[in-house]
Amino acid sequence: MAAGILIGAIFWYRRSKGQSDLLLIYLGALIGGFAGAKIAYLIAEGWLEWQQPDRWLKWATGKSVLGGLLGAYAGVEITKHLVGHKASTGDAFAVIVPIGILLGRIGCYLNGCCLGKPTAGVFAARDFNGIMRWPAPAVEGAFQIVMLIAILLLQRRGLLRNRLFFLYLTAYGLFRFLHEFMRDTPKVFLGLSGYQFIALALAVLGFVMLHRRTKSILAPAM
Repeated sequence: MAAGILIGAIFWYRRSKGQSDLLLIYLGALIGGFAGAKIAYLIAEGWLEWQQPDRWLKWATGKSVLGGLLGAYAGVEITKHLVGHKASTGDAFAVIVPIGILLGRIGCYLNGCCLGKPTAGVFAARDFNGIMRWPAPAVEGAFQIVMLIAILLLQRRGLLRNRLFFLYLTAYGLFRFLHEFMRDTPKVFLGLSGYQFIALALAVLGFVMLHRRTKSILAPAM
C-alpha cells in the first residue's frame, strides 16, 4: 500500500507540474480512498467480527479495494468542485490505480490475506498453513497487469480519451463480482458476499459514467 501511494504521488507530482489544485485533488483521492476502504470493509464483513476477541485489530487493519475506489472517486469529485477544477483527471488515475492495486495484491500474498477458497484444482497453490487454495491475489494481480496494458495501449492510440478510468471501474467491478465466488469471503445474502454488492455498485457507476461521458463527447458532432 505504501509503495502504491509513493509511486502514485511521484507520478501525480510530475503530471501536476506544480499546480496546487492537482496536488489537492490527489490528496482528496487519498483521503476519500482510505475512508471508503474502511467503510466498505465494515459493511461487507467487519460487522461479523463483533464477537471475536481480536475484533479491534481487524477493524483497525481491515480495508477494501472496492470501497477505496468508490471513496477515491468521491474524494476527487468533491475536491475538484471545491477548487474549481473543470478538466478531466480520470485518465491519469486509470494508470495509477492498477499499479497500486497490483502492489497491494503482492502484499496480500506475502501476508497471507485476501485468500482464495480451499480447492484441489490444477491452479491451486499452498498457503502459509499448507492449505491448497485458489490463488486469488495472483489472479487479481494478473487482471491488474492486463488492464494496465490495455489502458496504456488505448491511451497511446487516443481511444476513449477522458473515459479510461470509467472503463477500468466497469471492468474491475465485473471482474471482482465474478472472482468473489472463488475468494474465501463470508457470503452474507443470497449466497453473495458483501463485496459482490459493492462490486456491482462500482461496475454500475463506471458504466453509467462511461456512457454519460461518451454521450457528451459525441453530442457536438451530431
